[in-house]
Amino acid sequence: MKKPVLVIMAAGMSSRYGGLKQIDPVDQEGHIIMDFSIYDAKRAGFEKVVFIIKKEYEDDFKQAIGDRIEKYMEVAYAYQDINNIPEGFSIPEGREKPWGTAHAVLSAIDEIDGPFAVINADDYYGQHAFKVIYDYLTTHEDDDKYRYTMVGYRLKNTVTDNGYVSRGVCELNEKKELVSVTERTRIEKREEGIAYSEDGGNTWNVIDGDTLVSMNMWGFTRSMLDEIRAGFPQFLEKGLKENPMKCEYYLPSVVSELLAEDRAVVSVLESEDKWYGVTYKEDKPVVVSAIQALKDAGVYPQKLW
Repeated sequence: MKKPVLVIMAAGMSSRYGGLKQIDPVDQEGHIIMDFSIYDAKRAGFEKVVFIIKKEYEDDFKQAIGDRIEKYMEVAYAYQDINNIPEGFSIPEGREKPWGTAHAVLSAIDEIDGPFAVINADDYYGQHAFKVIYDYLTTHEDDDKYRYTMVGYRLKNTVTDNGYVSRGVCELNEKKELVSVTERTRIEKREEGIAYSEDGGNTWNVIDGDTLVSMNMWGFTRSMLDEIRAGFPQFLEKGLKENPMKCEYYLPSVVSELLAEDRAVVSVLESEDKWYGVTYKEDKPVVVSAIQALKDAGVYPQKLW
C-alpha cells in the first residue's frame, strides 16, 4: 500500500477575511495555521504534502511556508486555474470565482498516486484528527466499494462569533457511516441558537449544536480523483445554466452522489476537538490565544520547526 499524501486546499478567495488569510501568522514565531496542520500530519506519519494554490500567489506562498516545510516533508504544488475545464465548455464572461473544492482537488491529480487526506489551509483541525485519518488510510483499501473516510466535528465547536460559516451537515447510520452530507452555506450563531438560512438570511432554521459537520477533512483512495474528473462535465452542464457566476463543484456533492449510488462507504471518525479558523479578521485574536494555550499545555513546542 502506498503511503498517504496530505493535500491542502489553499487557493480559495479571501473576500470575507480581507486578505490572503492562508499565510497570515497566528503566533509571535511567525507560524501560520498550516504550520500546525503539517506538524500534526508529520507526527501522524504523513511524509508528503501537496499545496493547491493560485499560480499568482506562488512566490508569497513559498516564502510564507513552502520553503520552510521542504526541509521536513516532501513538498509539491498544484495550481487551481479557472481556465482548467473540459473541452466544449467556456467560462462565463466576468466570472472570477474558482470552481470549488472538488475542482481544487482535481488540480492535484498528477501529484497523487495513492490514498490521500484533504484539508482546508485556514482551518485548525487538532492533533487527534490527523492520527485517526492516517491510521484509517493505511489500513483500508477499496474492495467492492470505495472505502473513504471523513473526520466529523460537532457543529457547536466550529462556528464563529463574527459572522456566518459554510458547513457540510452530516447524517450517519448506526455504523457511524455517512448517509448524506448537505452543504449549508450560511450557518451562524443567533439568539435562538445556531441556525442556517437558505434564502440569504430572510428565514432561519435552528440546528442542534451537537450535529456532526464536515470541515473538509476527508480521506480518499486514488479512485476519488477519477470520480471527480468523470463528474465535472455533468456539473458544468447543470451549473452553467442555473448559476453561471457562482456555481461550485463541492467535494461533499461528489461524495453524496457516490453514496446515493451505493458505490462508496464513508466511515466517519468523530473529533471532539474545537475548530479554530480565520473566516473573518475578527477571528484572528481568538486563534492566536487558542494556539498559545495549546503551546502552554504542551501540545506544541513554542517553535515548531
